[in-house]
Amino acid sequence: MKRVLIVKVTSLGDIVQALPVVADIKRAYPGVQVDWAADEAFADVVQWSQSVDRVLCAPLRRFKKARRWGDFRAIAASIAELRAYRYDFIIDIHGVYKSAIIAFLARSSRRIGYQSQDLGERGAAFAYTGRFGPRPKCNAWHGMRISTGEALGYEVEGPPIYNLRLPEPARPPFESISAPVAALFHATSKDDKKWPSTHWAAVGRELTQRGFHVVLPWGSEGERAEAEQIASQVPGSAVLPKMSVTGIAQMIDACALVVGTDTGFVHLAHALQKRTVMIFVSTSPAHCGIESPFRSISIGDGHSVPPVSAALEAIDYVHAEPRVADLQHGSTTA
Repeated sequence: MKRVLIVKVTSLGDIVQALPVVADIKRAYPGVQVDWAADEAFADVVQWSQSVDRVLCAPLRRFKKARRWGDFRAIAASIAELRAYRYDFIIDIHGVYKSAIIAFLARSSRRIGYQSQDLGERGAAFAYTGRFGPRPKCNAWHGMRISTGEALGYEVEGPPIYNLRLPEPARPPFESISAPVAALFHATSKDDKKWPSTHWAAVGRELTQRGFHVVLPWGSEGERAEAEQIASQVPGSAVLPKMSVTGIAQMIDACALVVGTDTGFVHLAHALQKRTVMIFVSTSPAHCGIESPFRSISIGDGHSVPPVSAALEAIDYVHAEPRVADLQHGSTTA
């Protein structure tokens, strides 16, 4: 096997958690080239992977919103790039119309996707010449690894390997701060995933008392207003300026601790091997959570609001010194 295309178009957290399939493929087939097709908005994230050979992208999300001619031309140009090589396999681990169209347009006689009951949009099935087995009973991230292995004929081994390398920032994000930095990712894509502002403030005050410098990132004006509300209750904390995806990633990499809801940047913190606590309010930790012994942990049952005490216990856990006996029951994520 010489060349494989992975199709995972969005979003940030899903793409980050899908990246270990590339290391799996390259372990099973040394020398294989693995390309990746993604939305332009998340192409930088894929490019941070040292395992991906070529990133193919188009402004699909932006074109859907604005319908601009320039974006249409960029999409047309990306199709030519997509078809520049013939692939031995195309693996669609997204499973919706747009990913299926990409798989169909790329050059290969073997395009593998999910079974109909596992697709995000059942009409995507038109693109596939073969199907993965039934979705395995595990979290979504490990499931993608298993499905890809099934399609390409290898067994998944070991913990996920993300193999990320961020671009060097022009200046260290916190060069004037001597205290360890804790980032609180309070913002979410959906209101039902939010953790109460009062809970964030309580955690922030406790972290400040423990010697952390607390920072709050944001993306929209509403999120900035909420960050300022939380910061007003946490002495010494700071609301960060608006940053690019790359800037936020570099900020995360400079942190000693990341606490946040089930969002892409918190998944990225886990992949960057930061001490990470992910809070689940309305989504499933069993399906979408993170876990690495004494480094990353998910809290909440996905049906109720976890208390502040649960978050503080989780912070204690990711900062605890592991015992040898504990490490024998699991290994940290590479």
